[in-house]
Amino acid sequence: MITIRFYRIYDIGLDIDLDWLEKELASSFTTARASFVRVRPTSIIIDVSPLLIRLGQCNVEKDGENFKFSVFARIFRVGAISLCLAYEKGDADFKFLEKTALLFSEQEGLEELFLSHLNTLADILKPHIKGFSFTPDFFEDYTIYHMDWMDDSIDPMPLLAGEKIDFSPQMREEILKGTHSYSKNDRAIFSWDSALICDPDTPTDLFDLIEFANVQVFELRYYDRELSRSMEKMYDDIALADKLSFFRRRQLYRTIMTQLMQDNVALSEVTEKVNNLIKVTEDVYYARVYATVLKTLRSEQWSESVNRKIDMIKDNYSMLSDEVRIEHSNYLEWIIIVLIAIEIVMAVVERIV
Repeated sequence: MITIRFYRIYDIGLDIDLDWLEKELASSFTTARASFVRVRPTSIIIDVSPLLIRLGQCNVEKDGENFKFSVFARIFRVGAISLCLAYEKGDADFKFLEKTALLFSEQEGLEELFLSHLNTLADILKPHIKGFSFTPDFFEDYTIYHMDWMDDSIDPMPLLAGEKIDFSPQMREEILKGTHSYSKNDRAIFSWDSALICDPDTPTDLFDLIEFANVQVFELRYYDRELSRSMEKMYDDIALADKLSFFRRRQLYRTIMTQLMQDNVALSEVTEKVNNLIKVTEDVYYARVYATVLKTLRSEQWSESVNRKIDMIKDNYSMLSDEVRIEHSNYLEWIIIVLIAIEIVMAVVERIV
């Protein structure tokens, strides 16, 4: 049997109370919570388990073959929504898996399907989530290929790279270095936008673990973008303030500082939640797998970028605070000078009189 899972992850920019949402949807939809079945509960710690909603099935015809997908969505507390199109075929061999993978390389031909189900999900959630909105063209995609047998003679490169060419040794080494095995009968290879899992059992735990890693990295990307927008607005506001009079400039500086403080607190809190989305503690194999997927997806670079921008916001807040304090001191000094001048003038006038 082969399984192909196409994922796309979006963000709505809001924290979600999943316990409340689950109760709201329970009467109309089939829902569930993520749980890992092969490990002890203490081995993987999930802050708040995401909510699963089944969205039915759909068909896609391509290259004369009909593909029937099961569609489901996972909603994460941090505001991420993961849509998955899952395809299974019981009597397929590796040749068929490779052909299908190349047919849907880079998820080609699935855009309208994802968008349609995203809109369906939006219609479901909007009545229950105030301020619900999303950007359909900003997402993270990932594909997982699963086959329930091991075959050392196969070449996984076309699946993981999305094309069938004569790959260089350097390219092979780069992609295949993310390979892990738990036993002699299984193997998992993780690339930057896809994974191949060979396992006689259905590795639902690995599916979920890879999804969590993608959500974590996507959320870092999302908030890196939000921080960039916040900083651009900050610089524009500072440039505008410099053209204003003293009193209006100081007032705008205080407004900018208030906004920076609010952004810093909010984004620091949400990035903390993102980084603690899931913790793999006692299971060595799953910990290695999760670390490999995060590394392959460049999680560390995105995290550093977010932290660097948060530090820049803090520095600009301090700079503006110092500027306001200095201008306030200068203002007080001028008041004192004016008062002294007035006293001198009054004293001179009294003598003359």
